[in-house]
Amino acid sequence: MQKNNRPLVSIVTPTYNSEDFIAHTVASVQAQTVSDWEMIIVDDASKDGTKAVVGKISKADPRVKLFANATNSGAAVTRNVGLENATGRYLAFLDSDDLWKPEKLAKQIAFMTDHGAPIACTSYDLVNEQGEALNKIIHSVPQLDYTAHLKNTAIGMSTSMIDTNLVKNDFRFINIRTRQDCYLWITLLKRGHIAFGMPEVLASYRVRKGSISSNKFKGMKKVWYLYYDLEKLGLFRSAYYFFFYAFNALKKRL
Repeated sequence: MQKNNRPLVSIVTPTYNSEDFIAHTVASVQAQTVSDWEMIIVDDASKDGTKAVVGKISKADPRVKLFANATNSGAAVTRNVGLENATGRYLAFLDSDDLWKPEKLAKQIAFMTDHGAPIACTSYDLVNEQGEALNKIIHSVPQLDYTAHLKNTAIGMSTSMIDTNLVKNDFRFINIRTRQDCYLWITLLKRGHIAFGMPEVLASYRVRKGSISSNKFKGMKKVWYLYYDLEKLGLFRSAYYFFFYAFNALKKRL
């Protein structure tokens, strides 16, 4: 990782066919009260005009950096390209259709500094495809260790931040189609790190019809796969943690 003159924050954004949303997402980063950042957008062989939109933005603002996969490779590979090109002390993640509140970076960095937090996330609200509020907030929890995260996967990806001075940048996303973000936190928390949650709403998650994350049943099957097949918790422990995960997932949406 580059050490000299590196930006304070590297923002990793995977994108695929997001021409309708990506400019709004980038604008929410450009509106941050912290200006010392780089935004690494990795296009996963989009078939629409996403690359053209990002390319135009990048020419006007060199902090926005465009990378592109030669072939469609999935979110895990795409995020890993972002990690490989990140040079900042703090790693933040922002999906290509989500949004940040203007003080997200400033408040989160201050919070992490005050608490000595290696990983932090925030509460977030839900908006529809047009960016209109759905009057629903997903609240963070104060702290999550490994077992607490298995019971309640409460780290919103687009709210998350890692301090690479405390969490060495030797991690990668496992190459599975969905829930690779959830498994990243399992991996890091299993090392003994603690994730700290901020109660303030500092991001907006866009609810899109037909997206991979919108299929809750398939998402739950993938979580079982994480517990039983990848973590090899065994049937009893997998069922135990999955029960709490399902209960908390349902509670978030009600």
